Amino acid sequence: MRKIITRICNFIFGKHKNNTLPRYWILTVDMVIVVLAYVVAILMLYFRDISASTFDWSRIWLVPVIYFLAFLISKTYDGMLRYSGFNDIEKIFYACTGALSFLIISKLVIRQFSPQLATDLYPRYVTLIYHYLITMVVMIIMRFSIRRLYNEVYKNVADKMNTIIYGAGDGGTMLMRTLSQDTNSKFRIKAFVDDNPKRVGTQINTIKIYSPKVAMTPEFIEKFDIDVMIVAIPSLSQERNKEIIEQGLALNLIVKSIPAFDKWVDGKLSTSQIQDIKIEDLLGRKPIILGKSNVIREINEKVVLVTGAAGSIGSEICRQVMHYNPTKLVMLDQAESPLYDFQFEMNNTPDFTNMKDRMAFVITNVKDPVRMREVFEMYHPQVVFHAAAYKHVPFMEENAYEAVFVNVFGTKLVADLAIEYGVEKFVMISTDKAVNPTNVMGATKRIAEIYTQSRQGQTKFITTRFGNVLGSNGSVVPLFRKQIDQGGPITVTDRRITRYFMTIPEACSLVLEAGSIGEGGDIFVFDMGEKVKIWDLAEKMRKLAHRPEIEIIETGLRPGEKLYEEVLANEENTIKTENEKIMHAIVRKYETAEVDHMIEQLHVELETCDPMKIVAQMKVIVPEFKSNNSVFSQLDH
Repeated sequence: MRKIITRICNFIFGKHKNNTLPRYWILTVDMVIVVLAYVVAILMLYFRDISASTFDWSRIWLVPVIYFLAFLISKTYDGMLRYSGFNDIEKIFYACTGALSFLIISKLVIRQFSPQLATDLYPRYVTLIYHYLITMVVMIIMRFSIRRLYNEVYKNVADKMNTIIYGAGDGGTMLMRTLSQDTNSKFRIKAFVDDNPKRVGTQINTIKIYSPKVAMTPEFIEKFDIDVMIVAIPSLSQERNKEIIEQGLALNLIVKSIPAFDKWVDGKLSTSQIQDIKIEDLLGRKPIILGKSNVIREINEKVVLVTGAAGSIGSEICRQVMHYNPTKLVMLDQAESPLYDFQFEMNNTPDFTNMKDRMAFVITNVKDPVRMREVFEMYHPQVVFHAAAYKHVPFMEENAYEAVFVNVFGTKLVADLAIEYGVEKFVMISTDKAVNPTNVMGATKRIAEIYTQSRQGQTKFITTRFGNVLGSNGSVVPLFRKQIDQGGPITVTDRRITRYFMTIPEACSLVLEAGSIGEGGDIFVFDMGEKVKIWDLAEKMRKLAHRPEIEIIETGLRPGEKLYEEVLANEENTIKTENEKIMHAIVRKYETAEVDHMIEQLHVELETCDPMKIVAQMKVIVPEFKSNNSVFSQLDH
């Protein structure tokens, strides 16, 4: 039987490009259906004695002509039969109903003027209705029959993965419809899972809905040989979403999801939108709720400068700032290729295409005094977000000179220019590694904090301290992804090592909020939530990639690296602000003259290019700086 079906499909589709029938073929078949349906309708009316009928067969042309015009107007032939769906039924209904309505109304009108002409041209009303019903039903059956035949023959069933859909609401129903219409889909739906007890036990297109207690068990997964779970509840809370994903991973399933409804294209879901679960989905928390009126007040119709604009944090700050309607956004970075890529992205983002004249991209280094002065002279920024910095701990241990030059004196240069050119607010991006630093990078950021905090006056200086940012350039998550893609092993410095994480949007929300509520001299920190074991993070990423064979190995702590990060926000070292996630850090404040003297001494040591002398002076400025597992540890004695 299958061979016969295959031959039929090959005869219908095989001679045409991409197995797609030409539109004129579809229109021709539809017209054949119209004519045959007309004949059948007449025979149904006179089936007892066809010879006794008074019907003139020469009048058969009128009805097909009207239907032909209706098909042209409604474009019932404009589509691929193998993807036939509700929209096609809708077109057929409107076309046939329109043709029937025209025939009946025109007959009624003509009868008022010439009853004989109406009798000669038109069949009886009941014939028109019979014909209408037969035509519409057969056209719909034809389309769905061809779709079924095509799917039976051309779908590669051998490569399909048995799938359960978590969510039997609108999202799950739409997902099932999308998968059933896509001949290239690799998902074979075996069951639905839903938390709503009213849905449990019912069916969607013969697919049964189960409760999580029944379906999310090893026995059920083994019985139905399930490979994949797709979470299809777009409105799901973040906490519940994480629970469901964790359940799927615990059952060794490949877990995927569909995007929120507002991300669907024209209100429709496509198989290309079925996405892999990212580690951010398991570690992310509710984002900070911004005081938007405050942010608008600080950014709207102002010139904003973002340094380090091509980086992970800097670029996200730029994206968010553009939504607050700045007069000009100056995006500055020393990295040519990343800035070029970011320029392309911003110029082609739909929300910003009409705002290109408000964007400026500048290539320079924040430690170049001539070029930086030129930038301030040209644009006169009113708000500065300073994200430019070197951040890799092991690299900066080996390159103390560059770390100090960029992170300290680059910040000093931008801050001094901000004061000179009357910038209203200067928001500096710092790090949790500035708290009791154990490495050069953390110490340079703490010195930058000390310098900017001592510069108070017309320009208000605000500092924000971040923890580790998920997915940022050079962070552990992209490293693990790369190692997984290469087949492993995944390297973790120590099985016990823990870190606090936030997402990039969270971090940048903090920057904007800090800029709006800060009054000068503030250091804001973020409630980072629960700490995460890096070893557990690696295991989750291995599960998400469905690569259990990849080994996770310990490599030992790197120079300057901590086993445990400091808790940024607690009752002992912070004061609450109006935002429960943002705290005001309690830190020692320095006098301007004292800071200037220490910075001057650091500059003297910098000119020697001697790492030991440079780091020794850093420890004078930051007494709590104790080197960990580093060549500079000897300076602590």
